[in-house]
Amino acid sequence: MELLEKQTMLEKEKFYKLNFLKTISIILIIILLNSNSFSSPKEEIIINLNKTSNFSFDFIQKIKDKIEIGSCQIKYPRLIHCLYNDKKKKEIISTGKSLVIRNNRDNKFYIYPLKSTPLYYILDKNYLIEQIRSLKNLKIRDNIFELNFTQKNFLIVVYFDNKSFDLKGWKTTDIYQNEVKFEVKNIKKNLIINDTKKFALPSLD
Repeated sequence: MELLEKQTMLEKEKFYKLNFLKTISIILIIILLNSNSFSSPKEEIIINLNKTSNFSFDFIQKIKDKIEIGSCQIKYPRLIHCLYNDKKKKEIISTGKSLVIRNNRDNKFYIYPLKSTPLYYILDKNYLIEQIRSLKNLKIRDNIFELNFTQKNFLIVVYFDNKSFDLKGWKTTDIYQNEVKFEVKNIKKNLIINDTKKFALPSLD
């Protein structure tokens, strides 16, 4: 009888141990599968930026009381092409080194060193990632995360969506020291770009 009781107790112990190990394993698997849900907003924004090589979007730009709309495409690092929906058919191009503002109606354009503009920093996702990592906490306002930093007398605010963690826009000053608010809408990410000439300097013809 004693031997039988000992065997029964051993079997029960073995059963409980196996159940305990199974429970622990299930818990660990659930934690691993849902690990992203424990990521901070900073980490989510960094992950999203790292996964994005290019994106297209519509925009609303406000300078003082003037509102302009149009569409853009950004290709990292530091390339942008924007078409404005206005009478001048304004176009903005960043080649990575130069920023071109072109009036297609009159075929006039102006070229500035990209480094002399806030876009030099906004269009560099690695720079944005460094800035985000250096922050203790991202500011949140109206359900939008704010990244604030200063470079070469530029006060730059970059906005990220609190759900998708996509770029939501930015606020800067232009070459005339006017405040520029740029809102990003209807993002489409990682498209196939066949026409890379759109990021080149315009022809002098």
